[in-house]
Amino acid sequence: MMARLLWGMLFSSIGVGYFIYGKKQQSWIPLACGIALMAYVYFITNVYLIVALGVVIAAVPYFLRD
Repeated sequence: MMARLLWGMLFSSIGVGYFIYGKKQQSWIPLACGIALMAYVYFITNVYLIVALGVVIAAVPYFLRD
């Protein structure tokens, strides 16, 4: 339970950063990844899956650019 909360806070804070960056730059990829990072932790209960998906979603803006 505690690990899920901490990982959720970490990836949600990264998501807030992506969301703000995407909004200011008017770039939809970081904006969408930010929303996804903030939202997915509410639907997944497995800690390992939270970490794996968080790393994948956080890496998407690096590999895909507008």
